[in-house]
Amino acid sequence: MKRYTKHMKPHWYCFILGPLFMTLEACGEFIIPFINANIINKGAADGDIPYILKNGVYMLLMAAAMLVTGVLGAYFSVKGAARMAAGVRQEVFDKVQSFSFSEIDRFSTGSLITRVTNDITQVQTFTQSLFRGFFRSPVMLIGALVMSFQLSSDIAWVIFIVIPFLVLATCLIRWVSSPRYTVMQEQLDTLNTGIGEAITNEKVIKSFVREEHEKNKFAVINRALMEKTVSALKWLILMQPVYALLTNVTTLVVVWVAGRQIMIGGMEIGTLTAFITYLSQILTALNALATIVQQGTRAAASDRRISEVLHTIPDIRDDAATKKDHDIASGSIAFQKVSFRYFKETKTPVLNNINITIGSGEYVGIIGSTGSGKSTLVSMISRLYDPDEGTVFVDGVDVRELSLGKLRDSVSVVLQKNTLFSGTITENLRWGNENATDEEVVAACKIAQADGFVTSFPEGYETELGQGGGNLSGGQKQRLCIARALLKKPKIMILDDSTSAVDMATDACIRRAFREKLPDVTKLVIAQRITSVMDADKIIVMEKGAVAGCGTHAELMRNCKTYQEIYYSQKDGEEESGHE
Repeated sequence: MKRYTKHMKPHWYCFILGPLFMTLEACGEFIIPFINANIINKGAADGDIPYILKNGVYMLLMAAAMLVTGVLGAYFSVKGAARMAAGVRQEVFDKVQSFSFSEIDRFSTGSLITRVTNDITQVQTFTQSLFRGFFRSPVMLIGALVMSFQLSSDIAWVIFIVIPFLVLATCLIRWVSSPRYTVMQEQLDTLNTGIGEAITNEKVIKSFVREEHEKNKFAVINRALMEKTVSALKWLILMQPVYALLTNVTTLVVVWVAGRQIMIGGMEIGTLTAFITYLSQILTALNALATIVQQGTRAAASDRRISEVLHTIPDIRDDAATKKDHDIASGSIAFQKVSFRYFKETKTPVLNNINITIGSGEYVGIIGSTGSGKSTLVSMISRLYDPDEGTVFVDGVDVRELSLGKLRDSVSVVLQKNTLFSGTITENLRWGNENATDEEVVAACKIAQADGFVTSFPEGYETELGQGGGNLSGGQKQRLCIARALLKKPKIMILDDSTSAVDMATDACIRRAFREKLPDVTKLVIAQRITSVMDADKIIVMEKGAVAGCGTHAELMRNCKTYQEIYYSQKDGEEESGHE
């Protein structure tokens, strides 16, 4: 629990008042049986009605006080645990936001979701139980033991016979179930990943009529989780009958011994009633403590998974950056002997000895076959990945020496996958600049050729988008993402195949607007269509992670075989389409 102390401190009063009220409530647990014993032994035996009524009133007042303190104790325990969990959840989420792409890939999205939700909930549940029961149960246990010895020390020793068996059963169950909880949580990761994939790709599933396949796939994952859950929880289920058996055996022994004493006049009936009540309280307290231990076992498995996230040191950070105050002014870019591998143990690099220089304000096209390293190359500029070898420079400064915030704020990236969020079009666009005026929003949309279709909607810029922009076409989403990136007013603009879903005429309009409206912005355009980069100041041709050629369209047509092949293959394809 030391790990979560900083999240408890702001709500310290909850973690003091909760146990305090639960302790007061526990005190009433062992006082009431004592009063009840006196009512039976003295009031009922002597027919003393006033004595019975007086002590009955005491019991009612005590019960009312226990009700109030019990409710308050539970309230503060639940409140403190919930607020602590909210703090931990925020810390874990903040940590995930600092992860690089490689770290997110290593954990997986489904696993991170499980850790931020279910794992923290397990810790919250344990904390809540801990502060409700860990203080209440020992007080009730000790109080009931003391009162039992006061009533009859001879019979009270019987209770100590069962305690070692309870402790042994608790330790055994904890030892067996602990690794099973970890496996159960990992299976929950798999389930969340499967659900996320199925819901995100619902359109693809329906278009290929693969509903039954996905149902069967989910059934397998769901069944596996069920089996792992049963495997882990069956030991917790076993605990209850074991405790019930030991409780019943102990009660029988006590009743047998006490019954003989009552027959010879060594014990009164009221005393036996109180003793059995205390016995029940002692065993209940032990059971509650064992349950807390069991919950702690499950919470410990979740805590280890949470710790893995919190203790991960992001491989991309700017702690040691020496030029955090440097403001990017020109947007020039240079790659110097850059090599990179996604999987460090592989021999073949994704990028191999890249040397490129891009001047400020240049319009640069990047083209190449699928898997040639185009997207990986531009990811180095904003440090979504760091090179294994070599250096990337922006403004003549090694990007690892710059502030991550300032670097990424100066680079706008429109990725291959167009991501929009629920909300209005304006709200989505202002992700690029939350302080952008309406005029700036419209201007960005005009450059991105989005203003026309946006104003055709009845609600215009206040049109509500479905999740992921599902009520827009692919080309419309691409243009809105470009407009959003423009609102950042970047020094470097990267379009990663971001006009693939628009027609060639619109693509040409976007390129022309870029040249006319963004002369001082360095523009990098990754494209599959050669017509999208033919008019670029410089075209970089990628092949198998290396630069196969670099120059203008005319230069590459003379000197680069790879570029020539791409050009003629697309030209032949256009001619065949024209004949058809």
